[in-house]
Amino acid sequence: MKKELIDELFHKFEAACYRLEDIECWSARELQVILGYAEWRNFLYAIDKAKNACEGAGEKEEHHFADVGKMIQLAKGAQRRIDDMAIICYGCYLIAQNGDPTKKPEIAFAQTYFAFQKQQN
Repeated sequence: MKKELIDELFHKFEAACYRLEDIECWSARELQVILGYAEWRNFLYAIDKAKNACEGAGEKEEHHFADVGKMIQLAKGAQRRIDDMAIICYGCYLIAQNGDPTKKPEIAFAQTYFAFQKQQN
């Protein structure tokens, strides 16, 4: 992977991270774009696989994947609420582990990024 892509992805992951009740997490809607998923429904499939892996590891999915909503801007200043998830590091790691790094270089990077993040916590 080229250094420029690594730097770009690193900065995207760092910029997308935020704190919710003093817990580091990422927005699923933002991760969708960063990880190269064009459609929300396809990313939801990846999230479902990660949730299954979470449960299979004996973890409670609600500790790692929190349903939240957010408002988006529409035409003429209108707003609409859309579904989103706040996902902590372990959940992001599971999403990356269940993705295909041969098809998406973003997944390959995310596998290393979140493995490293998990070690830091």
